[in-house]
Amino acid sequence: MSTGAADQQALARISASDVVEHLIREMTLEEKLAQLVGVWVNASTDGNSVAPLQSQMAGDTRSWDDIIANGLGQITRMYGTVPVEPSEGARRLAAAQEQIMAASRFGIPAQVHEECLAGLAAWKATAFPVPLAWGATFNPVLVREMASRIGATMRSLGIHQGLAPVLDVVRDLRWGRVEETIGEDPYLVGTVATAYVQGLETTGIVATLKHFVGYSASQAGRNHAPVSMGPRELADVMLPPFEMAIRHGAARSVMHAYTDVDGVPAAANRALLTGLLREDWGFAGTVVADYFGVAFLDITHGVAADSGDAAVLALSAGVDVELPTVNCFGEPLLRRIRDGVLDESVVDEALRRVLTQKAEVGLLSPDFSAVPPVLSGSSEAGPIELDSSEYRALAREVAAQSLVLLSNRKFREAPALPLEPVGSLAVVGPLADDPFAMLGCYSFDAHVGASHPEVPMGISVPSVAAVAAGRYGSVLSSVTGNCESATDEQIAEACRVASGVDTCVVVVGDNAGLFGRGTSGEGNDAADLRLPGDQHRMLDRVLSACEASGTRAVVVVLSGRPYALGDFVDRAHAIVQGFFPGEEGGEALWDVLTGVVNPSGKLPVSVPQSSGGQPGTYLHSKLAGPSGVSALDPSPLFGFGHGLSYTTFELSDHQRSAPTMSTSDSVVVSCSVTNTGSRAGAEVVQLYLTDPVGEVVRPVRELIGYARVELEAGQSVVVDFVVHADRTSFTGLDLKRVVTSGLVKLHVSTSSVSDVASHEVILHGPRRVVGFEREMLTPVEVRQR
Repeated sequence: MSTGAADQQALARISASDVVEHLIREMTLEEKLAQLVGVWVNASTDGNSVAPLQSQMAGDTRSWDDIIANGLGQITRMYGTVPVEPSEGARRLAAAQEQIMAASRFGIPAQVHEECLAGLAAWKATAFPVPLAWGATFNPVLVREMASRIGATMRSLGIHQGLAPVLDVVRDLRWGRVEETIGEDPYLVGTVATAYVQGLETTGIVATLKHFVGYSASQAGRNHAPVSMGPRELADVMLPPFEMAIRHGAARSVMHAYTDVDGVPAAANRALLTGLLREDWGFAGTVVADYFGVAFLDITHGVAADSGDAAVLALSAGVDVELPTVNCFGEPLLRRIRDGVLDESVVDEALRRVLTQKAEVGLLSPDFSAVPPVLSGSSEAGPIELDSSEYRALAREVAAQSLVLLSNRKFREAPALPLEPVGSLAVVGPLADDPFAMLGCYSFDAHVGASHPEVPMGISVPSVAAVAAGRYGSVLSSVTGNCESATDEQIAEACRVASGVDTCVVVVGDNAGLFGRGTSGEGNDAADLRLPGDQHRMLDRVLSACEASGTRAVVVVLSGRPYALGDFVDRAHAIVQGFFPGEEGGEALWDVLTGVVNPSGKLPVSVPQSSGGQPGTYLHSKLAGPSGVSALDPSPLFGFGHGLSYTTFELSDHQRSAPTMSTSDSVVVSCSVTNTGSRAGAEVVQLYLTDPVGEVVRPVRELIGYARVELEAGQSVVVDFVVHADRTSFTGLDLKRVVTSGLVKLHVSTSSVSDVASHEVILHGPRRVVGFEREMLTPVEVRQR
């Protein structure tokens, strides 16, 4: 097929689906396979925007011309691989797209993807809070707004696909990637992730759901470890967030997980990727490989003899695109097809989905321009602003709403927080003056920048001590070692400083990084939930010094997972938990500490009492909780959904619309919420379900609805939860999702461990089998009294 002007005009007159089918008919096998792979290129910082790109992968000696000779499916992380000036990255992307279009017969551009788990992972782009912080906001509307800003930035840079959000439900807090998750409850994860998907997709960015599925339930919380999980837990805990994000978020891409579930790796699981995802759920988008996941079928899983076998397994299962670069879907797969091991029609199925998505994002349009919108109309682009004051303000709002006030004891006859007035102040601890305490593993400066120490951070990330100094001028500080070690001399100095001030803020927690380069993040799994390194010993001694001197002690935990705080909760006057709150986290923290912002964050994961009680979440059966048959009490120190405020709320006038309903009907649960304090604030009203007698063992309780209610002092509203019988569904004995008759209890709560009111409702009628089209959401109406 020629790409002359006449051919382009002819293609412009036919539908996108006809264009796709035409291309499939005309392409050679080599050209088809080229569309099913990405290439990880190195956009260097040398300033030469016309130099040919090179493969980022070690051992790939091909020239750029050879790489793109038959076309190219995707470009991997043009902006997010090394620190590159955004304008330079945009120019290099334009040059690369022009070369790709010119090199192949069909002139098809590459789809460009980037990470966007905590904002766009690019140098100088806004570092937003991590997903665990999104969960703590219990505010999908705010998360949707954040995602739309991130998506708009990506589109302006010529990016088409974002590798986010993560929909894994936390099952073991020791797992290093807890910070990337939204929490330990599937409904919270599903609703917040769906909002993020909607935000990206409304800007035209293809949202990629990951990791499908079961990754977060690996044995002992170890990265890539096998998952020992039955089909019922998989269906009831792990799958619902993905269902919700596909059905209600219209996500257009899914990334398979690294792990195997009961011996079957996700990348080779046709029942999962084709049977469930496509045939049962009707998903029409693309399935992309987690980086190197196809090759791992050979290298780590041992279900393939070589890269060719791995390619056949993955493509047959339903993986459409190999990322980040071509290892298996190139020459190894080509040989298998030429040898008759795999029919070319399987390639065509994947190609059809890939080209259809390219059409959706405008890559098959004759009007496509290789020049990213941010450069349009300018031959000499100046600096590109990716971290505007508007974006920083939004990052600060998300951070502020995510901070959780865990405890707030009395100090001299009044609550320790807010700090009014401060008096003399010290900030101590390993993270006291560390900007990286704010950044998660997939924030650019932690993910990539740490490997380029010669390059400065691309954004301003003030530390806790720096913000305090900016606000108060005279602040004593003592950096007590780092997250993993502290000397006796450093601890003694922190104790001396703490003893000499009115208020001491002790900052502990994590530094995020990759594969051992940190205490949280991908590959940084924990042996237990004790504060990392020497921090437990340090905190114990500093709190003792504060007790002896009468110093107000405020503990701030900035981390990627919750840590056991049982030894400190009765000794610290207040504890604030932040989950890597992003570049504005320091400012947001001091807004909360001083009362400029009333804390409203709620725990998306439970905080353990002791360090060794894992694995465990609030979402457990009766025998997994405290009982007389075990000496170990796994009850959390602070339960899922917990979070204090500087004002008080009263939940009253509890109603349910009927004592019974059919197995296909709805009931309305209502309550009044009143701000009975003296200042504005927000409460998160939570609705939990208990199924006392189930067909199978059921959780003690599970979240089925929530409403974040913002109220002025004295204001009162009514919250109505519309609970369809489908919201009581579970996977029954026959492994079908069912709604059954009988008694259920609906608990109106402010956390998973603090019921305010309970309603009994009896379901009557036949056992109903429900599926993907069931009611997945609990609509909420907030109205004036």
